[in-house]
Amino acid sequence: MIDELDLALVDALRVDPRAPWSRLAGPLGVDPATLSRRWARLAAAGEAWVTCYPSTDRLGYGVTALVEVECQANRVAEVAARLARDPQTASIEVVTGGADLLLTVGATERSLLTRYVLDRVGTLPGVLRTRTSLVERTVREGSRWRDGALDTGQRAAIAGAPQSAAPGPGRTAAGAQIVADRSLLLALGQDGRMPYAELAERTGLPASTVRRRLAELRDSGRLVLRCDASPRLTGHPIHVLLWLDLPADRLEAAAAWFAALPQTRMCAVTLGAANLVAYLMVRQTEDVRRLEVELGRIAPGVRVRERQLTVRLVKLVGHLVDRDGRSCGYVPLDPWAARAD
Repeated sequence: MIDELDLALVDALRVDPRAPWSRLAGPLGVDPATLSRRWARLAAAGEAWVTCYPSTDRLGYGVTALVEVECQANRVAEVAARLARDPQTASIEVVTGGADLLLTVGATERSLLTRYVLDRVGTLPGVLRTRTSLVERTVREGSRWRDGALDTGQRAAIAGAPQSAAPGPGRTAAGAQIVADRSLLLALGQDGRMPYAELAERTGLPASTVRRRLAELRDSGRLVLRCDASPRLTGHPIHVLLWLDLPADRLEAAAAWFAALPQTRMCAVTLGAANLVAYLMVRQTEDVRRLEVELGRIAPGVRVRERQLTVRLVKLVGHLVDRDGRSCGYVPLDPWAARAD
C-alpha cells in the first residue's frame, strides 16, 4: 500500500538517486533500515526505480532525436513492442495527434541515427511513415522533475553540497572515456543504486576505481541518474508534449520560462518542424490551456504545431513499462550498439 513516506522517499531519490539511507533518514524523519526496506519493496514491485544514461549535451558528441511514427491502426502495439527491445530507443509512448508513437532515440553519430530510423524503424511491418526532429540542446532535463512531496529544507538537506558544474574533457577525450565506461553505464542503467561492490563485479574494475569514475561522471554531468515511478506514486498526471514554433528572437525567453515551470519534465530546442518542445506533467487538461495563454504573453507569435497526449507508456529510459505503469523489464540503453551491427 502506497503512503506518504513512499512518496517522500521517491522524491528524495529524485534529488539524489544514490544518496545513502543514512543521509535521507534525518530529512525524512525515519531510520535508515526503514528506508532501505521501503525502497526494496517499491523496486521489487516495479513501482519505482533508478536508472542512468549518458548526457549528449555534456558529452560533446552524439545525437538525440524525437521520432514520430505513424502506424497501421491494428499494428501500433506490435510496432511498439518490437522497437521496445532496441537499445537505441530509450523511450516509447503511444500518443494522440498525427502520429501513433513517439520515440526518443539516441546514437553516437547522425549517420547511425539516420540508418536506425530508415533501415530499422521505417522497414518494420505496420509502419507507414516517420518524422524526425533532432534535439539541438536540452534546456530542462527529465531527471530534474520533482513531485512536490518534499519542502525546500528537506531537498537542501538531501542534496548536500552542490555538484561541480565543471565541463568534461574535449570532444575526443570525452568520447574515448565514455566508451571505456560503457559497462559501468549499462550496469547503472538497470539499477542506478547498485552497490559499488556489485558494480565492480559487473565491470571487472576495482571498487575504488568504480567509485572514483562514477563521481567524476556525475560531477561533470556526462552521466545522469534518474528516479522514476509508476502512476500510483506520481498521482496519475497527464503527460502532454507541446511542439512549438517560435520567432527566433522569442525562443530563449520561452525556453527559460518552461525550464522554470514545475510542470515541465523536459524542454529542448529542436531542429525540425518545431524549434522548441516542452513535455508537461499536469493534473488537468485545462492546465495546458492556461499555460499556453501565459506563454502567448511571454512569447508573442508562438504557434503550437501539435499537442500530443500520452495515452500509454511502453518504455521509459530503457525500462519496459506494463499497462499499470510499473517497470517490468529493462533493455540496456546503449547508443553504441549500432557500431557493432
